[in-house]
Formats: sequence, C-alpha cells, structure tokens
Amino acid sequence: MSKKIRNIAIIAHVDHGKTTLVDAMLVQSGVYREHQEITERVMDSNDLEKERGITILSKNLSVQHCGLKINIVDTPGHADFGGEVERVLKMVDSVLLLVDAFDGPMPQTRFVLKKSLDLGLKPIVVINKIDRPGARPETVVDMVFDLFCELNANEDQLDFPIVYASAKLGIAKKHLEDESDNLEPLFEMIGERVDPPSGDPTAPFQLLVTNIDYNKFIGRTATGKIVNGTVKAGETVARIDHAGKVKTGRISKLLGYQGLQQIELDEAYAGDIVTIAGFDELGISETLADAENPVALPYVAIDEPTLSMNFIVNNSPFAGQEGKWVTSRNIRERLTKELRTNVSLRVEDTDNTDTFKVSGRGELHLSILIENMRREGFELSVSKPEVIFREIDGVRCEPIEHLSIDVPEEHQGTVIEKLGKRKAEMTSMQALDGTNRIEFLIPARGLIGFRTEFMTDTRGTGVMNHTFHDYSPYKGPIEGRKNGVLIALELGETVAYSLFNLQDRGVLFVGPNVKVYEGMIIGQHAKEGDLVVNACRGKKLTNVRSSGTDEAVRIITPRTLSLEQSLEYIADDELVEITPKSIRLRKRYLDANERKKNEKKTK
Repeated sequence: MSKKIRNIAIIAHVDHGKTTLVDAMLVQSGVYREHQEITERVMDSNDLEKERGITILSKNLSVQHCGLKINIVDTPGHADFGGEVERVLKMVDSVLLLVDAFDGPMPQTRFVLKKSLDLGLKPIVVINKIDRPGARPETVVDMVFDLFCELNANEDQLDFPIVYASAKLGIAKKHLEDESDNLEPLFEMIGERVDPPSGDPTAPFQLLVTNIDYNKFIGRTATGKIVNGTVKAGETVARIDHAGKVKTGRISKLLGYQGLQQIELDEAYAGDIVTIAGFDELGISETLADAENPVALPYVAIDEPTLSMNFIVNNSPFAGQEGKWVTSRNIRERLTKELRTNVSLRVEDTDNTDTFKVSGRGELHLSILIENMRREGFELSVSKPEVIFREIDGVRCEPIEHLSIDVPEEHQGTVIEKLGKRKAEMTSMQALDGTNRIEFLIPARGLIGFRTEFMTDTRGTGVMNHTFHDYSPYKGPIEGRKNGVLIALELGETVAYSLFNLQDRGVLFVGPNVKVYEGMIIGQHAKEGDLVVNACRGKKLTNVRSSGTDEAVRIITPRTLSLEQSLEYIADDELVEITPKSIRLRKRYLDANERKKNEKKTK
C-alpha cells in the first residue's frame, strides 16, 4: 500500500499562491462533482484566514491521481506561524516549494526551505504566477539555486526538478515553451520525483502526532503519519508522552482523507496520514505505538519564541460591560487550552495572580490569539510586546530579524534613514522595475512600531517582510515613540465642542459621543510629553447670541487603530484594553497622581 502513497507539503512565502494551487489540484483531480459550487481558497476554513487572506493553521487533504494517493499538507506562509510548518514537515517525504515568478525567494521562503533541507527532504520547485505582468521565471530559478547553495543543500537537493505554473489559471509546464491547459505535468512530477514513504508495514505500530483538533461528536483527535506498522479501528495502542510515560487507550475512530472529506477506515498502513480519536490527553509530538512493544519516536524540536507580552485581567472602569469571560481563571483556562495545539506558544505565571506572561513567535502570532479570544467573548488588557533576551556564552544576546523591503526609489532615503536609527544593517540592494528591494538585518526590537511608520513614509506603496534570523549580541538602546499622548481627564462621554478645540493639540483616536474614562488615551500629542485633556466639557450656554457664536463644529475624522497597530503604538507604561466590541488604549496607572509616583520610582 505504501508504494502507492505520496506525502507532500506545499511551502512558500505568504501570498505566493499555496492555497490557490491546492484549489486547482482539487478541481483537476475530480474531488468536486460537476456543477458543484467551489469556494475560493477552500483550505482557509478559519474566519480570520478568510478575512485576512492568509493561512494560519496547517491542514490536510488527499487527492487520487493515476492510481496514486497524494496526501497534501497546506502550510502557513507567515514566519509567525513557522511552528505549524516545522512540525508538519515530519509527516511528508517531499515539499513543493512555491516561488513567485516576479518576487523570487522572500524571507519566509528561506526559512521554510532551510527547515526542509535540514530534514533531508528533496524539494520540487514550482515557479508560480508565470502569467503575472513582469514575471521573470528564468531569473527566479537562478535566485532559487543561489538560495539552495547558501543554505548548504547537498548534491541530491541541488538537482531539484522545476515546474512552471499558474495556480490561478490551473496550468503547469515542465518547460516554459510547452503548451499546457492543466496541472498534469505537476502531478507527473510528484509521481516521478517524490519517494514513497519509507516505513515498514510489518514492524510494530508507530505514529508521531503532529496536529491536534477537537470534534464535538468524537472528542479530541490527533493527526499524524504512520511511521511503521499497521493500525485498526478499535485496537488498543500505547500513548508515550514527552516524559516517556506510557498509557494505553483504545482507538474509537480511525479516519483517513478523501479529497477534503474525512472518511472512516477499518485499517491503515505505514506511510499514510490518518486522524485518530479515543485519547483525551494527547499532545503534539507525542507517540502512539504498539501496546505490547511501545517505542517512542524522536521529538520534533520547535524554534523558541522571540517576543512576549503580559495578558492582564481588565481593571478599567468599563470592565465586565462588554465581555463574557473576564476573570483570571477564565483567561488561564483559555491559554492552557491554546497551549495544547499552539506549539510555538509559551505561558508563564508572574508575581501577580492577575497577570500572565505569554510568549510567541511575533506580533502577528500573538495578535491572532488575542483576536480569537475577543471573538469568543474574552475581555483583557495586554502590555507592549517585548523581545526575549538570552545569555549565550556569558553575552547578552537579542533576536535579529532578516528584513526585506520593496520600496519606490523616491522613498528609499527616508526608509533607510529610519532603519539606521533602529540599528538595522543593510545586506543587499537590487533594482526591480521601478522599485528597489533592500535587505537588512535588524534587531526584533527595532521592528516594533515600524510597520505603521513605513506605510506612512512610502504612501502605502512599500512592501515589507521579515523572518527570524539568529541571536546576536545586544545592539544598544533604540529610540522609542517620540510623541506623547492625549489622556482623558474624567469619566464621561466625548463632546464635539471639546474635540474641536483639541484638534490643534494632536491627532484624535476617538470621535464625539464616545464613552471615555480617566487615564484613557484619546489621541496623540503633537509634541513630546503627555497632556491631560478634558474631552467631555460642553459649550457653556448664555442668552447672548452673535453672528459667529453658533458656527458649525467641524471635526477631522479620528484615526482608528487596528489591534496590531495598537500593540505597536503603545509605550512601556501603557496598555491595550481589548473587549469583544472595543479596542481602547489606556495608561497602566489611570490616576494622574499614581502615574507621577511611579515615574519617580522608575527614575
């Protein structure tokens, strides 16, 4: 059976077309019935994935082609979800490395390719979007080869096969000059160049858990590849946890994949990717093994988090008004539940019972968790993200990011100057059709708050991507936000008359008729230093009227900050208050006198 199976993962930088290619493969392998309505990017099933157009969670499916069963794993493209990529690569025997025919290899391409090469996988390179204006497939192939050399690929890996494709049009070619109207060349290449799974069907059963899910009908489910042996539904198997403890349990359901659907199986063999139900306390990277001869498989090492922030019980005057889950017990239970499936996350208790230190791979990684929590009805406050320092050989080291930016020539001077102040070192620059691609090595601290500035400086035309590079000695202090903030003086509702008079003081974050409280941040001060203002004071009415007295009050549209922008914006003494309906900025200490006392202590 294993000779007829091919296990592949699709890896690429974000937006290079992984999920679109999966759509085309599903259509052409006959998974959909004739006239069946087809959803675009069908693998992006999560609400946030659909809204943002990105893949966050790895997902499995299977297609049949010419007698072969091809198990496909769709992976995320963002560096922040690299943990998802790292663990699923243990399930597959090869990868399709998608590279945009215009952009070429990007930071995340380097990251996922390095993980694949380290595991000894032989990638198939797919040059996607060959129909894109300005596409330069031959040049991109050379760039990919250079990247393989840079990452110390062995001779077998350097002899990679190439397929030229347009996932959007559903076509693939082995040579650019070929005529094609389908993905047949890609399917052929997978059949020829991907090795069948190497497991032994006669050996004792072993399965490495690489994904965990919950089904309301059958309970907790675990997905992974059967490394050795065979397994049957209803069979008793051993579960080996990270500490090496062995417990036995019975498989209540054995599920395989047919297209997008999970189907019940009576038996599965070495090499196949299956989902097993029947264990309540199963974790990622644990082993399911033969009950009589339990042998654990090697643990999948995941890169450590680089960024942390505090999740704090909301204590503002509006606490509990909009959220359903507000106590420290609720937040602790939710974070513990997240730890079971989110392998890149770490949660620690602090001195304060109402505060939890949560560490992740980046701002996006943590903001997706916060966004999911607020949609579930949680209410909490979070602090400014901080990088995680490490002691290496007695030297204090910090995480360094590999940053790639595409910027029009007229804006590059401003951007380079700002990055210089953030301790960035330029490593390369190349011209690209009216824009320049510039690469830097920059401390992760220097990127906090930079994206908003970058989009403003480039008038929205710049593109930036970054991924973790390495730990390096501390680069010294980096200047933070220059401007102070406008802080509400009292509890009440904002009045248009007051806001109109405050407009000259800076940029407002709130409009009229918005409830505010003492210590809440309602805008950015035009100068350094914070300013306490009264936004709730109405106009004094008198019985004297003149021609200019009742002139119309015109208020500039306030700047609305998204969750990510809020996390980037706040300073060390500020918090973001997050509820299912609102995102508010506030000072850590709401009372002005308490803030002054705390400032004296820190000095």
